[in-house]
This record gives sequence, structure tokens and C-alpha cells, in this order.
Amino acid sequence: MQFRSLLAGSAMLALLAGCAAGPTDQREDAGMTASQANYQGTLPCRNCDGIDLDVTLVGEEMSAPEERTFTLDATYRNHPQTPPDENYAGNWEVLTGTPSDPDATVYELTPNGDGQIYYFQRIDERTLELIDPERRRFENGEMLQLQRQ
Repeated sequence: MQFRSLLAGSAMLALLAGCAAGPTDQREDAGMTASQANYQGTLPCRNCDGIDLDVTLVGEEMSAPEERTFTLDATYRNHPQTPPDENYAGNWEVLTGTPSDPDATVYELTPNGDGQIYYFQRIDERTLELIDPERRRFENGEMLQLQRQ
């Protein structure tokens, strides 16, 4: 009788240990995914069919500044002068507030070397919107949004 209880207890312990290990592994995988976010969209262009923008943010808002990096790739569609793709890499900062929303979250992307600084307001968990350096939204802001992939 005691042997059966010991066997049943050991089996239950092994089952519980297996269940406990599964979700822990999944959380670690999810954490790795959360530390990298990719956003894509097509911005309007006066002389072409649009500018395809691909932005990858690596790191968390709470990470040390040197751990927050980004890449930004811009490709012009059907531009008459066929400009080369633009590719930037650098670091991003988290800024709080805009003139119209003091609680807004804004990401400032500063490329290494030459290149302009980009400002994106986080609209929601899946959407970033390109804004001006004064942290103001453009009138056609919905046309300047990138979606998380």
C-alpha cells in the first residue's frame, strides 16, 4: 500500500515538474520576442508611389540606453530618379509627452553617423506614427503609420 502511494506521489511530482517547466520555457521565448519589435508601412511620396519603411527596435523601454538599438530601411517605389535605399542603424530613446498629449510615448531614433533623427509616437501596442521633431502629429497622420509585424 505504501509502495503504491509512493509511486503515485512520484508520478504526480514528475507530472507537476513537467508542467511547471513548460510555461517557464514559453515565457523565456516570449521575452526574447518582446525585446525586438518590427514595424512596417508605406509613407506617401511626392515623386513616387510611396516609401516602404521597415523599422526594427531592439531592447525594452526600461533597458539601458546603449541596449536600445534600431535599424531603419527606406525603399522608394517607382521614383523617377531611382535613389538608393536608405539604411540606418543607431540607438533609440523614450520620450514622454507631446504638445497635445502630455502622456504620449515617443521614440526618438538617432542614427549612428549621418542621417536625420526620426520621431515616432506610439499610438497603441501595434502602431507607430511618424511625427515632426517638435513632437507634433501631421494632419495626415494616419498615412504615416507603421504596423507591428
